[in-house]
Amino acid sequence: MANVVVTLRIMPSNPSIDLSKIGVEAKKEIVKFCSSQEFKTSIVPIAFGLKALDIFFVMDESKGSTEELEKRIGHIHGIESVEVTDVRRAVG
Repeated sequence: MANVVVTLRIMPSNPSIDLSKIGVEAKKEIVKFCSSQEFKTSIVPIAFGLKALDIFFVMDESKGSTEELEKRIGHIHGIESVEVTDVRRAVG
């Protein structure tokens, strides 16, 4: 099986939430889910001062759906929603 690069978009419950703290907690859940150690994070402006956290990570596609991971991350305090916005096969 190949590796895939997954992009998760995490929306905070309000603009005052510290996205860096959420990122740390989300990465812990990702490691538990798929043992990934490769991450890239990006804070994306949405509208009216609200920002989202995008986390890019690599996992083996044989792991299957990320639904369970999304649920776990969604239970972190301060998160409104979590969704996979992109999945691509890694090349190389």
